[in-house]
Amino acid sequence: MNDHQYAVIMAGGIGSRFWPMSRQNFPKQFLDILNTGQTLIQSTFQRLTDFIPPENIYVVTSNEYMHIVKEQLPHIRKENILGEPSRKNTAPCIAYISFKLMQKDPKALLIVAPADHMVLDRIAFKKVCLEALSFVNKHNALITLGITPQKPNTGYGYIQRELQSVTDNVYKVKTFTEKPNLELAKTFLASGDFLWNAGIFVWQVKNIIRA
Repeated sequence: MNDHQYAVIMAGGIGSRFWPMSRQNFPKQFLDILNTGQTLIQSTFQRLTDFIPPENIYVVTSNEYMHIVKEQLPHIRKENILGEPSRKNTAPCIAYISFKLMQKDPKALLIVAPADHMVLDRIAFKKVCLEALSFVNKHNALITLGITPQKPNTGYGYIQRELQSVTDNVYKVKTFTEKPNLELAKTFLASGDFLWNAGIFVWQVKNIIRA
């Protein structure tokens, strides 16, 4: 396991699309949606520990959810849980962690992932994340993970990629489109060069600080 690899779990959302199961005072990332015995944030944490040391995993959440994170992730260091005063302050929290990691480890590689994803294939997830971490370790690039769309869904953002890969499974991004209407989503799906935006980002900390 690479000690230079770190992760930030974004856990500040209110999960409004899952209402009434998900409520503002106890949103979906803290629920056991699939009845697996683990909440979504617990599953996310466990999934990341497949390739990232637990002590290198941070959580950014709303101040009002700090106590829930501590309850559900009792083994995470207290200093690794950051509270944001409002849900609009995520970027400063990420910047703060990046600067903090740069001081601690100039070779740090960072993956930023939402707490509320449902990932059924942990082996495939690990493989893709390790490919992304390896790429950003060698290139001045920011990676965003894409998911092959199964249907024209209007609830996701879309990434249009170049047809020619840079290397292996890595492609340059042409455009981003946030939650298109149904007709546009159908066009995207038919074109074959659009992916769902997973909202997972990977970069080398020193490069994001320079950017």
